[in-house]
Amino acid sequence: MKPKVAFFDFAGCEGCQLQIANLEEDVLKLIDIVEIVSFREIMKEHSDEYDIAVIEGSIMRPMDEERLKKIRKNAKILVALGACACIGSVQRMLNQWPIEESKKIVYNNFKETKNNPYFDNFSTKAVDEVVKVDAYVPGCPIDRNEFARVLVALVQGKKPPIPDYPLCVECKKKENVCLFELGKFCMGPITRAGCDAICPTHGNECEGCRGFISHPEERAYTEVLEKYGLSVEEILQRKTMFTYRYVEKTKKEAKKDE
Repeated sequence: MKPKVAFFDFAGCEGCQLQIANLEEDVLKLIDIVEIVSFREIMKEHSDEYDIAVIEGSIMRPMDEERLKKIRKNAKILVALGACACIGSVQRMLNQWPIEESKKIVYNNFKETKNNPYFDNFSTKAVDEVVKVDAYVPGCPIDRNEFARVLVALVQGKKPPIPDYPLCVECKKKENVCLFELGKFCMGPITRAGCDAICPTHGNECEGCRGFISHPEERAYTEVLEKYGLSVEEILQRKTMFTYRYVEKTKKEAKKDE
């Protein structure tokens, strides 16, 4: 029997699921090893019987949290798909302000938000802050081929091949000029590789959408920043689009040290 796979979406743009749909004929290779039983982007059918649950999107409401827990209960393996699911992504920036204040601004005192579960937001969470996650596919959007490799590894009972070294490694392999040398700012020294350095290769600063590596050489990164006249504080101010989860962690640790 092939493992049954189901895709679920929460707060996000569904661009990561679209990347999987963009596998096109290569999807047929995946169908050889798994049975897709639910995938709203590409099929009408749905089943609550699945072995692997793939979750896209961050968790922003109590009703989403309860739904996610039910999915986790049904699944043998749960995969966090994309930056929203893995680290909270852009939506997590909302956590800088009180929820009620944010709702007032976003919905402009819309009366229907009162006592309506669809508007009952709380602080944005990544999937692993609610349930146990067995595998991650980082990025915004994900690399569809990386997803295929992760799924194959899971079916074979192997550890998913997600890199845990800095993006700088891929930049050096491509012989890119360091963006710091060009007067730009880059999160490459502490960001997880695996995207083939696509942003720096085209002259764009890394925003850290794949999250940080497990054991970043913070001292080395600090030395790099000092060399170019920058500081850690500037990181927290300038690069929070995908990394606000780490900003929250840094603030919590700073309070403990006080």
